[in-house]
Amino acid sequence: MKKIITILIVALALFSCKKGVKNENQKLNVVTTTSMITDLVKNIGGDAIEVQGLMGSGIDPHLYKASEGDVTKLVNADVIFYNGLHLEGKLVEVFEKMEHQDIKTIAIGESLDKSTLIGSDYFASNYDPHIWFNVENWKLITTFITNQLVTIDPKNANVFKANSETYLAKLSKLEDRLQKTIATLAKEKRILVTAHDAFSYFGQAYEFNVVGLQGLSTATEAGVQDVQKLANFIIEKEVKAIFVESSVPKRTIEALQAAVKSKDHEVAIGGTLFSDALGNIGSKEGTYIGMFEYNVNTIVNALK
Repeated sequence: MKKIITILIVALALFSCKKGVKNENQKLNVVTTTSMITDLVKNIGGDAIEVQGLMGSGIDPHLYKASEGDVTKLVNADVIFYNGLHLEGKLVEVFEKMEHQDIKTIAIGESLDKSTLIGSDYFASNYDPHIWFNVENWKLITTFITNQLVTIDPKNANVFKANSETYLAKLSKLEDRLQKTIATLAKEKRILVTAHDAFSYFGQAYEFNVVGLQGLSTATEAGVQDVQKLANFIIEKEVKAIFVESSVPKRTIEALQAAVKSKDHEVAIGGTLFSDALGNIGSKEGTYIGMFEYNVNTIVNALK
C-alpha cells in the first residue's frame, strides 16, 4: 500500500501540472469504488458521463488495495464517489492524499443523517457502512448524487434529474415487491445468519434478526468460540438455513454448518447472497435492483 501511495503522490504532482479546463464537449469522467455505487451513478448519469468502477463482482471492499492501474483512473477523474464510513479501508489514505488536488472526492455515506445509521463499537467509523441494504437509504443517496452531478456538470442537469426520477420510481417498485415477498415468511422464521455482519440495515428495515459469523469488516476473523456460540444459537432457534456471501470465502459458513452437525443437528446452506459486491456485469444480479430482489427471494425461499 505504501508503494501505491508513493506512486499516487508522484502521479498527482505530474497531473496537477497538466490538467486544464475541460472542453465543453467532453464528458465528465467519474470514478466509483464499489459495484453498487458504479451501478447507481451509471443510472443517474446515463450517456452524459463516463463511469469507471474500481471494484467488480465478488470484490471485498474491506480488503481492497489500489493497484497501479487504479491510480491512473483516480488521477484522471473529475470526481470520485466512494461509500465512506471506512468501508474502503485500504483506500482511505489514497483519498486523503487527493483532498488538496483538483479532484473532487465524495463519500456518499456522509450524506445520510447520522441518527439513521447503525452504530458499532467495533468498526473504525463507529457506524455500519453497509448502507445500501435499506432501499430508503439508496433513494436518499440517489438524490444526493444527482445534486452533486448537477452542481459539477450543470449543462447536463436536465439529464441527471430525469434519469434520477426514473430510477427513484424503479426503487419504489422494488421496495413494494420486496415487502410482498418478505410478507410470505412468518416473522418467527426471519433469522438471517450470514458469513459477516453486512445485513443489519436489511434486518432493521424488513424485520429480520441478523447474525453474522464475522464482524462488520471481513478483516476480522471468527474464532472457534464464535463458531460454537453461533452453532448453539442456530440449534436453539431452529434455523433452517444459513448463507454464504459472494465476496467472502465459503469455508467460514461450511465450518459453522459442520459445528451444527457435530451437535447432532442439521442446517442447510440456503444459497449465496450478494453482500459487498454485485453479481457479474450483464446478469440480473449485476444491478442493484436485481441483486436485492435475488437476495430476498433466496432468503425467503430457504427459510420457509
